Amino acid sequence: MLNRIDLRGSSLTGGVIDRDLLPRAELDVEAALEKVRPICEDVHHRGTAALIDLAERFEGVRLERIRVPAEALSTALAELDPAVRAALEESIRRARLVHRAQRRTDSVVGVVPGGTVTERWVPVDRVGLYVPGGKAVYPSSVVMNVVPAQEAGVASLAVSSPPQRDFGGLPHPTVLAACALLDVDEVYAAGGAQAVAMFAYGTDECRPAQLVTGPGNIWVAAAKRLLKGRIGIDAEAGPTEIAILADDTADPAHVAADLISQAEHDTLAAAVLVTPSEQLAAAVDAELKVQVAATRHLERITEALTGRQSGTVLVDDLDQGLAVVDAYAAEHLEIQTADAAAVAARVRNAGAVFVGPYAPVSLGDYCAGSNHVLPTGGCACHSSGLSVQSFLRGIHVVDYSRDALAEVAHHVVTLAEAEDLPAHGVAVKARFDGKVPNAS
Repeated sequence: MLNRIDLRGSSLTGGVIDRDLLPRAELDVEAALEKVRPICEDVHHRGTAALIDLAERFEGVRLERIRVPAEALSTALAELDPAVRAALEESIRRARLVHRAQRRTDSVVGVVPGGTVTERWVPVDRVGLYVPGGKAVYPSSVVMNVVPAQEAGVASLAVSSPPQRDFGGLPHPTVLAACALLDVDEVYAAGGAQAVAMFAYGTDECRPAQLVTGPGNIWVAAAKRLLKGRIGIDAEAGPTEIAILADDTADPAHVAADLISQAEHDTLAAAVLVTPSEQLAAAVDAELKVQVAATRHLERITEALTGRQSGTVLVDDLDQGLAVVDAYAAEHLEIQTADAAAVAARVRNAGAVFVGPYAPVSLGDYCAGSNHVLPTGGCACHSSGLSVQSFLRGIHVVDYSRDALAEVAHHVVTLAEAEDLPAHGVAVKARFDGKVPNAS
């Protein structure tokens, strides 16, 4: 079922795999920019009226207002299935444990007597948190966005999720219930690029935010790229990805099930197996044929698994396999090999790494305690998943006495002259009657 890419016998230049050889979806965010630009401009200029019109155009529902009434949140929580509530509460509890440990503390460095630099960690004042809708419902994304923002100490946060025609134009009730569980009372029925524009520009209902986070489709990614600078972003997250590095000790039924679990998100979801075992690859293909036929979302999964973004990559050994997964830089990377922990410790590029047969990606999606808002499209080679740090800013506070400045003043003046910025030096000299202390 999966396409095959055979890299066995390939010579590596400097031990590096050419990323272009690996499966990857074709996502033209640049082309999408021109389609979201007028949408974002419409929200900028017409605010709520534009959001109402866009909801009718894209979601097929005519809204009277964008902000979700407080009673809708309380009703959604009251009517939530008790088993779902218990699962969400456990997900929240575990996420808080992990994210609370990420809190930063201020540090003071004594550079010289009388001269200190303090690094203060200050939360963003207000954030917009995006929760996708469409093919599935994502209360888990409410948890993954809200918990780190709260643990970072963000004072004002708002959630936005697409309006649902089946629920009277409100976001899905399970999403609303998750917001209520987390004491989030500012929720908006807006999806796609228009939601990002709402957070960037603000409307009569929604104050502008300094940062927007959360996963979404290509239109959300394009709006983030377009408005970056006007508003901070976490990442241009695209369709989900799973890569599995496995050897002949892996259970093909587990591998197949895990590939399918991510393929059911979207037709553009990527599922990649990297293995030195041709026997495992064949066994996984056989399992996929059986398991896919029994899935609820057969057509969606089949399209994802047979697309160009998915496939099996055959390698000579685990060393080459590690080079491949580092080049691929997957959002989710499973290690199903002998001595999996040792192999996982060698991974350099991944949004999150799942070690051994009992840590499937599904665990991380919901209840591991880790965050599932992760970099996609190879961005894990330079970016991290959502965390408390995403909502904090480091501010250096410089405090020098007269004597401490005097000690280094001649170096400052020398470097200012070297850069042909003499006024920089004058700003120091002015504090010492025009003379540079300690000058030789």
